[in-house]
Amino acid sequence: MQRSDFHYDLPAELIAQVPLAERRASRLLVLDGGTGSTADRLFTELPQLLNPNDLLVFNDTRVLPARVLARKPTGGRVEILLERVLGPRRALVHLRASHKPQHGGEIELPGHARARVGARSGELVEIELDRELVPYLEAHGQTPLPPYIARSADAADRERYQTVFARAPGAVAAPTAGLHFDTELLDALTARGVERAFLTLHVGAGTFAPVRTEQIEEHELHAEWLDVPAEACAAVERCRRSGGRVVAVGTTSVRALETAARGGKLAPFTGDSRLFIYPSFEFRVVDAMVTNFHLPESSLLMLVSAFAGRDATLAAYRHAVAQRYRFFSYGDAMLVTPKRGGRR
Repeated sequence: MQRSDFHYDLPAELIAQVPLAERRASRLLVLDGGTGSTADRLFTELPQLLNPNDLLVFNDTRVLPARVLARKPTGGRVEILLERVLGPRRALVHLRASHKPQHGGEIELPGHARARVGARSGELVEIELDRELVPYLEAHGQTPLPPYIARSADAADRERYQTVFARAPGAVAAPTAGLHFDTELLDALTARGVERAFLTLHVGAGTFAPVRTEQIEEHELHAEWLDVPAEACAAVERCRRSGGRVVAVGTTSVRALETAARGGKLAPFTGDSRLFIYPSFEFRVVDAMVTNFHLPESSLLMLVSAFAGRDATLAAYRHAVAQRYRFFSYGDAMLVTPKRGGRR
């Protein structure tokens, strides 16, 4: 398939620049992949749209303050954006500067810290700090808002660009479908009899990387670290036995579950995944998904299209544009069920 097969027109004013006052206050577009029909709902109605014994699978990764503004010893500005943590003091990062520091060079960081530049890996560079990495970022880093949010991060983003169940630090982008859930909504889901399980996928900055090849099959997705624990696998099995549906919250949860089932059956998995899901992919675990709206021609839009069908997905996006839904990380959400045939 062609990258251009996943294009849609989006007015810039529909890209949400700030979060709503309440997490659960967003709209919810329900897409029935089997029929292509859509319904305009509210996110607070999610408990009524799910069934007792359904299982919500959440990504509990925690976003690090992953952006640091630094300087070279010569005084030139350097922006450091974390891609992934490699060790207590080591990280793989994006370096942005007029002249990038060379291997073995040093960068001066806020708080009198220093980082030494190591080997390159494609567009990424390894660095090593002179102190513990994660505590340093918590003290001196900035919230890494996505590139389509045209403002600097403020103090409120530190909390709002984070799910209420975030636990495992390591992400540089939020699993944004989870941003809509607050304690009150989670309690309502529990009262409805909806179960929940957790996995971890540390979202990298590469999630915003465009698909650069016209033939989408030639695109290589960035690697992300994930952990699907035995407890999550057991919860899926209980859900199956009780007749419930496995509802992945976010495309990251979809990728994690389907990665862990690549051997033919869901099993605990810890490690890297480059799983690229696009139309023709056969889903083994996920029965429905909650997801935000995604960029035109992006790998995440291709994932949703694989699940619900390309034509139905793009028609739903055109409907969302016409109805003035809010798009992307701080925007509204969708509840999507699969095209005919569904999970294998």
